[in-house]
Amino acid sequence: MQVRAGGFLCAENWQQLHMALCCGSNGVLAVWSCEIRIGPYTSAMTIRPDSIRQRPLPYADCLQQRSPADIELVVIHATELPDLAMARDYGKRIHYPDSGTGNSGHFYIDRDGSIEQWVAVDRVAHHVAGHNANSLGIELVNLGRYPHWLDSRHQHWQEQLTEAQIEALIGLLRRLQAKLPKLRCIAGHDELDQREVKASDDPDLRVRRKLDPGPGFPWSRVVEGSGLARLRNC
Repeated sequence: MQVRAGGFLCAENWQQLHMALCCGSNGVLAVWSCEIRIGPYTSAMTIRPDSIRQRPLPYADCLQQRSPADIELVVIHATELPDLAMARDYGKRIHYPDSGTGNSGHFYIDRDGSIEQWVAVDRVAHHVAGHNANSLGIELVNLGRYPHWLDSRHQHWQEQLTEAQIEALIGLLRRLQAKLPKLRCIAGHDELDQREVKASDDPDLRVRRKLDPGPGFPWSRVVEGSGLARLRNC
């Protein structure tokens, strides 16, 4: 393995990569911008520990606590909304009066690649039915089917992710995997919630509640870049 700031980082596997990123010769992260080579793959990567904007939701401290060591899965979502501001409005809404909490992911990635964290990883966010306790939710700002989510005539995905979002997502996944010892798996929201409901335009038809992160999501690239495995292969 070779580590040189502004130069090359070479590792035989992801475990060596994580060690290189997390520990310098004095135990301090010292690699800020480098080229990563793992086996035959090469990818540009910028490491900025301060690049994630912290914006805790008002109820974040009311969410159930957990140990980060229990996190095994990352779930990828799409907001299916026009912008981050509207996603924030939805995230702040209270859906569970007993706890005073709502639905949200842990991290949000905007179209320009900027990342915000709304819920700490040691809190259980409500983002996917039946899998919240051991997972993290990452939301990608994307129109999806907005505003006709359940209309059978409007089930096409309106936009693809930006290159900046994909690069930011892969970088975030690498950082999370380096910090969370049991994190090994990744899934789309649509894989975990396959329920169907009556179409809003015709009650005799049924549509999927969740299609995110969308039909064009670059799974091969994200899996290869992050080192995580699809849930069905875990």
